Order: sequence, then C-alpha cells, then structure tokens
Amino acid sequence: MAGKTSANPIHAALELDPIIHERVRLAILSALGTQGRLSFNELKALTEATDGNLSTHSQKLEQAGYVRTSKGMFGRRTQTSYEITPAGRQALMNYLDALDRLMGEVRGK
Repeated sequence: MAGKTSANPIHAALELDPIIHERVRLAILSALGTQGRLSFNELKALTEATDGNLSTHSQKLEQAGYVRTSKGMFGRRTQTSYEITPAGRQALMNYLDALDRLMGEVRGK
C-alpha cells in the first residue's frame, strides 16, 4: 500500500516498550499498578509465575526503574515486597496508549 502514511500498525507495534512487552513483566506491572504494594507470594499468585520466573522478571523491571523492591523481616522470615515506581506507572500508561493505538489501527478505527 504505497502512499499510505497516516495509519501504520507496524509503527504502532514498534512503540511497545520491549521491557514491558513480555507476559510476566506485563502481569507484574499490571498487578502492582492496580493493587499497590504486593509481597513476593501475593505477586506470584496473581501472575501465576514460578519463583525463579518472578525473580528474573522483577529484577529486569527493577533494573529499568519500573519497580522498587523492599526486603523486611516478617516474624523470623525475610519478606520481599514490590511496588511500581512513578517511572514504571508512566511506562505502563505509555505502553497501554501504544497498544490502544495499535488496536485502533489494526481494526481500522
């Protein structure tokens, strides 16, 4: 379709943040964005991730500055909790906006 420049679904797809555009990382940010601070076990249950998978993906989000990790004592056990950062919330909103544009362009709206 030469000459068509206004609605380009390929361009919209390229706007999707590759850090977020992974199922478990998107689930983590979505859960934290709606639930607030969550413990490792709460986040694991919500995302249906394994321990190792959740650890790996939460570390990638933390390295990107999207998630903050806190460790504290709960009884005699260390508990890890996570929360979305302001940068993570903005990145999630940008991702959802890009996804919305992509869906609109593919659907012709």
